[in-house]
Formats: sequence, structure tokens, C-alpha cells
Amino acid sequence: MLRALFAATTLIALAIPAAAEFKLDSRYTDTDGDLIADIPTDPAQLVDPATLIFADMPVGDPAVYAEVWKDFLAHMERVTGKKVQFLPVDSNAAQIEAMRAGHLHVAGFNTGSNPLAVACAGFRPFAMMAAEDGRFGYEMEIITHPGAGVTKIEDIKDKTLAFTAETSNSGYKVPSALLKSEFGMEAGKDYTPTFSGKHENSILGVANKDYPAAAIANSVKERMIARDAVKANDLVVLYTSQTFPTTGYGVAHNLTPALQEKIKDAFFTFNWEGSALRAEFAQSEPPNETFIAITFKENWAVIRQIDEASGVSYACH
Repeated sequence: MLRALFAATTLIALAIPAAAEFKLDSRYTDTDGDLIADIPTDPAQLVDPATLIFADMPVGDPAVYAEVWKDFLAHMERVTGKKVQFLPVDSNAAQIEAMRAGHLHVAGFNTGSNPLAVACAGFRPFAMMAAEDGRFGYEMEIITHPGAGVTKIEDIKDKTLAFTAETSNSGYKVPSALLKSEFGMEAGKDYTPTFSGKHENSILGVANKDYPAAAIANSVKERMIARDAVKANDLVVLYTSQTFPTTGYGVAHNLTPALQEKIKDAFFTFNWEGSALRAEFAQSEPPNETFIAITFKENWAVIRQIDEASGVSYACH
């Protein structure tokens, strides 16, 4: 069992007592036990915005990803009858805070920040990218570059290891726990941690020899290689984890029920063929080429277990 201590520092000031069982913030209710916020029954608490704000997880150049999502957002406009605006975000914490504050209506939260978004922002995930045959997921990798003098995990000792952000599953939680539990290596004692902010930054940092090693999501690496943002032979994989669920897509809990259903329809009726979304995300293995239905209770169970073992608290302020 993973036993690393995870100290989250986000815009919503997550408290860090001992490990706690997953629960929603007190502003939300969960009467049906599905672990996500109920849709309010009081009409006064529901919102039906003229413009829907959409944000994907913070990755790469926002202008590039605005184009990647352009076809899909146009489809969402047709299905919902609403204008849809792409919101670039520069951190997981900022994305969670935007939904908590009511400024974000539809979003994709990455694997590690998904439980925080559910607990602290009333996020209701319902979809995930997958292959047409239903396969999904990605692995955490610890990578290095040729000539770094790192041929095995133990060689990271006394060197710098790049993480992405404290809320990232593959970019921090799993690798930091792994290094401590399986290799007896602690951040700040046995190696120097640094935070790049994004998986792309860590991958480019290793390829450009700015970092001797980094912990990343291999799905991001594969997409970068496919579009020639980085060369495969500039990277060496030291470790590959088990498979984890990828980004979960969903809505703010207080959108009207009818609007939430229309947004779901937009995801599950989108035609990926020939779209910019498929061109970008089908480069992973397995390829991401459709949306499948998921539940937070089932699909994120392993991530909640990692959080509990790592001492994550879902207390929000």
C-alpha cells in the first residue's frame, strides 16, 4: 500500500490533517450515495447560463487546445442551444476554484484533481475518452534522457526530479509515493523535487536536458511525439506504473437538470471522425477516439485509495 504523505497547496487551501475518508464539502449533499453532489431541488439554486464556459485540464499551449476542442464545442452549441466559450486554465487549482466560484460549467479534470473537483467544486463527472473498443487509461512513467547518468530509479538519488503539480496523480502523487515506499527515497532528502506546472513542460524539460528525470503521464508524451513536439529517442523510460483512468469530463452540479442532460448528449453524440479532437487524442495507446460513460464511485475508486494512503484531505476552505 502506498504510504507517501501528500501536502496539497492549492488556491482553495486544502487542509492537511491525517488521511481522511472521501467526503464532499458541506455546501453539497449526496443523498443517493454516488459520491457526487446532488443536483439542487430548489429552483432558486439552479443556473441556466446563456453562455457555457468549458475548460479542459491545463495542458500545453492554450491556443493550440482551443483549436483542438473547436469542433466539439461547436457541436455542444448545436445540442444545447447555448454559446460555448473555451476557458484556458494554467493550473489544476485554478480550474477547481473556477468551478467552485461558479465561473466554469463544463470541464475535464485530470485523474489526480478529479476527486478534489468533486469534493470541493461540486463537479459531476460522467464521461471519459476511450478507444472505440472500450479500452481506456494511461500509465505514469518516470523518464530520463540519454546521457543523464540515470539508468535505473536508484540513480535519481542526489539529482533533481521534475513533478508537474501537487494535485496530479501521475505527475506527483503516485511517483512520490512509489519512490518512498518501494525505493526508500524521500523528496528533499534523497533527491531534489521541482515542479514544472504541466506534463508538457516536464517532458520538454527532460528532452532538452533541463531535468535529469521527470514523472509524467505517458499519454501526453505519446501525443507530443506524434505531433513532433519532442523526439522519442530523446527520452528513456525508467519505470511504468499500472493503468489509471484518464481525464473525467462532467458538469457543475447546479446547472439545471435539462441542461445537464443536453451536455451529456453533446459528449455522447459527437462524431469524432475527421475532427481535430481525434487528430490530437487518438495518438495515445489505447487511442482516445470516443467518449464512454463512467461513474466517479467506480472508476475513481483506485485514485481515492491512493489519496487516502497518501494522506490527502478533502477539507475545502
